[in-house]
Amino acid sequence: MRSTLLNRPVLFAVVACLAAVVGLPSSPVAQQGEKRPSMRPLAPADVRVLERGEQQPPSAGTLDRSARPGSEADEKLQANQGDDEPQGINIYARMGVPLPDLPPEAEYKGPLDEAYGAFQRGFFLTAVDKALPRAQLGDPAAQTLLAELMDRGLGIKKDLKGAAFWYGQAAAGGDPAAMFKYAMLLMEGRTVPRDKAKADEYMRKAADAGNSSAQFNWAQTLVADNPGQKGLSMALPYYEKAADNGIADAQYAVAQIYESLKDISEEKRAKARYWLDRAARAGFDTAQLDIGIWLINGIAGERDYEEGFRWLKVAANRGNVVAQNRLSHLYINALGTRPDPIEAAKWYVLSRRAGLKDPALEDFYLGLTDEEQKQAIDAANKFRRR
Repeated sequence: MRSTLLNRPVLFAVVACLAAVVGLPSSPVAQQGEKRPSMRPLAPADVRVLERGEQQPPSAGTLDRSARPGSEADEKLQANQGDDEPQGINIYARMGVPLPDLPPEAEYKGPLDEAYGAFQRGFFLTAVDKALPRAQLGDPAAQTLLAELMDRGLGIKKDLKGAAFWYGQAAAGGDPAAMFKYAMLLMEGRTVPRDKAKADEYMRKAADAGNSSAQFNWAQTLVADNPGQKGLSMALPYYEKAADNGIADAQYAVAQIYESLKDISEEKRAKARYWLDRAARAGFDTAQLDIGIWLINGIAGERDYEEGFRWLKVAANRGNVVAQNRLSHLYINALGTRPDPIEAAKWYVLSRRAGLKDPALEDFYLGLTDEEQKQAIDAANKFRRR
């Protein structure tokens, strides 16, 4: 049975530490709606460089219309801003988002467990009947299974406090999945009293025992508690283990650390793009955005405009606002694709509605004819995340 992530710290700790170590701005990505650092648009003199940061948003639900008051297309752009427009996910917004599915588990060749077998076949009442007596006798694996059944209300009435009790018993007995789950409960402080020291102890033990979600979370804790190079160095082995086990967030963190830190070996630095590509393929849209920009700019490898365009379009179609903005630039400058002013304007409209200002794109949009603006707005209105 796999353990799933209930909640976790977010990757801003890694970004902040990397920024402090290599001298970058301390908050390159901010949550939608929060104050963001300003960002220069794609410079006309160097159209082959894309920047990663976001731009300062306008007031929620507004569009700066001062440049062309009374434009029919502008009126329609303002009128068609709906509450369901894509808001884009970024590093900060991933708090509480479930981790991607873990890779397939190796074939189990140990002794058969009737309780777990019943659980895996969906016979939850049988699983409860098989697990309860063993749990009462102190079997950590049975205690973990019983806690999972109670936590999810499978074959037994949902009982979060009862689940917390059995997770605690199993954690004390050394079950890695239970130690991870109980550490999360201790951090949340809802069904058991909050206890950071005990949570850290169980998270570390679960990570050292091979639980991949615990490895990622323990790495996050080390970065948060030990700012700068020290924390990143302490956390990197745990990020690497979690990355090897298929955790997309860890793969992203490893890529950023490999590419940014000066003391990383050349062998590891050469794999930065590999890990970012792995995270992108796992569906992490921030990684999809970054791998697109890395490919366009030639970061950690050769330039590949077509592949960079493809990744930015994937992220844009998933609702990543920064990717939508950058995709507009690619359409304008014909990087990795043919020039297409309507598509460029469509993606600008979508990113602008979500709060990204971009003077260069604003000038481009206002330079279109009213008919072209109307086509772009119609295309934006039909957009649905994929």
